[in-house]
Amino acid sequence: MREVAGPALLRVSELSLRFGGIEALAGVSFDVEAGSIVGLIGPNGAGKTTLFNCISRLYRPDRGDIRFRGRSLLGLPPHRIAPLGIARTFQNLALFPSLTVLDNVLIGGHCRMRGDFLSEALRLPWVGRAERRARRRALALLAEVGLADAAATPAGALTFAMQKRVELARALALEPVLLLLDEPAGGLDHAEVEELGRRIRALRDQRRLTLLLVEHHVQMVMAVSDQVVALDFGRKIAEGAPAEIQRHPDVIRAYLGAAA
Repeated sequence: MREVAGPALLRVSELSLRFGGIEALAGVSFDVEAGSIVGLIGPNGAGKTTLFNCISRLYRPDRGDIRFRGRSLLGLPPHRIAPLGIARTFQNLALFPSLTVLDNVLIGGHCRMRGDFLSEALRLPWVGRAERRARRRALALLAEVGLADAAATPAGALTFAMQKRVELARALALEPVLLLLDEPAGGLDHAEVEELGRRIRALRDQRRLTLLLVEHHVQMVMAVSDQVVALDFGRKIAEGAPAEIQRHPDVIRAYLGAAA
């Protein structure tokens, strides 16, 4: 793994959130450095997706702060997060199954389009040029994820693994700085998981992306991540390089039980 240096692109500070009597997050803090891949692991119910939903502003934490490029996200509505350069995929696919694969990707890049009702109603020349550029970019993204031949296919007609790739292309259409991947290996077979790991590293190296990865497939997380944060029952129990986390007694205990 390469050394990653520089200021924290994303800083999660003392983040806490309760749902009734359930403590979903309890004072969680960690940094995501620019240009790094950070893996977020933990058993079911550890708080991983809850944390993603706080970053995306789907949930508002009870305490703590989330800062992106030094700016707090907590005062922003959810629709303001994507234009800042934060994109995400979802554990449960959030595609439009009746729309074509191409249209799903075009929707992902919509917030990068600059337009207004009058210009689009009059079909001014620059509107058509912008739409053609967006289409070319979406087709290039589909080629990048190996789905060029499926552009006109309804997304719902694809296999689960292919739909995962559509969702990744849609997130990339946003031209993000920070990409949040929520369980990208879920439902994939061994060969597909290996391919996904290579794709994640390529995204970081070729696109200079920063990635925060929630994943149950621990071996893949350890293979691709520069840093790993482990959660259990909403609390951070370990943070460090993959080799350190694999040996950490609290992480072993969380996954295998006290007897381990």
